[in-house]
Amino acid sequence: MIAVRPGPPLAGTVTVDGSKNAALPLLAAAATLGRPVRLSNIPANTDVQIMLTLLQQAGWHVAQPVGEPTTAVILPTESRCVSPVLAQAAHIRASYYLMPALLARHGEARLPWPGGCRIGARGMELHFKVYEVFGDRSAVDDSGYRVESVSPRTGTVSLVLPFRSRGATVAAVLRAVTTGRPLRLGEPNLSPEILWVLDALRTVGWETRASEHLLSLVPPSPGHDEAVVWEVPGDKIEAGTLACAVAATGGTARIEGVHGRDVGPLVAALRRLGIPADADSGVLSVRSQDARPTGRALRAIASLSPGGLDADFEPPLMALALNLPGTHLFADAINPGRHGNLLPQLTRLGAEIEETSPTECRLTGPQRLTGAGVEATDIRTGSALMVAGLTASGVTTLGGLDQLRRGHADLPGKLRALGADICEVTP
Repeated sequence: MIAVRPGPPLAGTVTVDGSKNAALPLLAAAATLGRPVRLSNIPANTDVQIMLTLLQQAGWHVAQPVGEPTTAVILPTESRCVSPVLAQAAHIRASYYLMPALLARHGEARLPWPGGCRIGARGMELHFKVYEVFGDRSAVDDSGYRVESVSPRTGTVSLVLPFRSRGATVAAVLRAVTTGRPLRLGEPNLSPEILWVLDALRTVGWETRASEHLLSLVPPSPGHDEAVVWEVPGDKIEAGTLACAVAATGGTARIEGVHGRDVGPLVAALRRLGIPADADSGVLSVRSQDARPTGRALRAIASLSPGGLDADFEPPLMALALNLPGTHLFADAINPGRHGNLLPQLTRLGAEIEETSPTECRLTGPQRLTGAGVEATDIRTGSALMVAGLTASGVTTLGGLDQLRRGHADLPGKLRALGADICEVTP
């Protein structure tokens, strides 16, 4: 576990790791191409390492260039083992991103039900609908699901999603890649992680167009066989968490390696609270020493709409808002179990939060927090508790670091680099 103590305002410059949420679909996309892909800025968190292991177990070769610990080359091999056993897929949610590549390679695949953070049901029905329109057949049982390519088709695939599912959008895009078919997808998820996949596919010749209500893909013309070099973007959630920590302590810092389009909703939330923040040229700047708290209500409502607030920004914003005047509303219907994890832990620190429904709550700040023993029951709960611990009087001890490391290689180290009083302790 780690111990967190309040201290002086955080200050300095720090660089975020590559994004877990972008690396996972990019690795799956690399596997669909059937040729070597060099992917750099890969984060060293647990979930990404499991995905790399799954690729190797499923028949891809993963090579790491000498002296480049954050780079991997994904190479197809001649192995054609049928339905590889991928038990570790049960440990991460994003294992389902691999299904299109597995279908292209083996004609069928079986995966355990996705795991990851316990923040709500991992519905797969919409994924199965995607595979159905491509001519695939799905079957399920208590332990997992199986998809088989049974009736290959040609021509454009058209489908309208009933809600903006990130997983189903990735499934449709990557299945289009493996079948070489044009795609018209209505009501797609257009989160930054999807846009990075589309950017990557454009580099190998796919024509991609995305608007609020329609995503279209057109296969490349023959002859696009040049070397494939992609880069994982900086982690917007890590950047946002660090920004909230800086703001909570009244500090000033530069957070490098993050793209402005990815953190726009987070910057808007900070500004609404009266905290000067900007994102430009790969740097997120927070200048809390110049903050003038507005007392305005923050409405941090997780959204799947283009430009909406990513659900993973909500927990650190909640930890920050506990220190700022105003009555603030928080809602996350995307991950209905998240508040059930986060709110009891913040309550241990003395936070007073009114839960108006299982997915909505409100709080009035500023509040006085007191250090206590808390647990990272999921990735984002852990990171939010670190932010809260920086402002709580006394010592906050945080357990469950295995959850935190699933999404961050070393978030405590980055906070220490900005001056936070954080150390590992032996229970």
